[in-house]
Amino acid sequence: MTPAFERLQKHLKQLPGLGYRSSERIALHLLVEKPGQLPALVLALEEAARAVRRCGRCGNLAESEYCAVCADDRRDRSVVCVVEHVPDLVAIERSGAYRGSYHVLHGKLSPIHGVGPDDLNLAALRARIEAGEVAELILALSNDVEGEATCHYLTEHLPAVAAGRSLSVTRIGFGLPSGGGVLYADSVTLKSALEGRRNYQ
Repeated sequence: MTPAFERLQKHLKQLPGLGYRSSERIALHLLVEKPGQLPALVLALEEAARAVRRCGRCGNLAESEYCAVCADDRRDRSVVCVVEHVPDLVAIERSGAYRGSYHVLHGKLSPIHGVGPDDLNLAALRARIEAGEVAELILALSNDVEGEATCHYLTEHLPAVAAGRSLSVTRIGFGLPSGGGVLYADSVTLKSALEGRRNYQ
């Protein structure tokens, strides 16, 4: 392969979810099979790089000061769902089950990987709580060691920022997926399902 092709493949391989074969297939598709798509792709990337930024309030993707969720007056801004990444927000929105607002941390605490509180989008969340607009935080972080550590940090530090106002902190439930059986669930999922049980009415 040519040096230019190898450079393209190298950059594609750095994208999440793409390995050697996938990046090679995409590079060949763009350069050999569908070269007409390449200019439009380059233009779209350049436009997105110029226009897309983080929402000034929650950290979601936006093309103006605030994202579509934060700009929607019909949303309940007193309830804030805290997520790790933008795709988590998109997944919750897709469910149609939530009409509050969000806050995207852009990661979770991980001392092993050198991610501390200063590396997360916590200052903006702290400012929202100090302003008195938040009554409940819903922690929708992953059910692993780093996710639990992040939840613990938030519950230890953020309620104090509320300065005497009541701030409810809740955690999303974990358990068996819809249509899933106990037989095929891993031990962590079963433990979470048992701990999160509720009255059957």
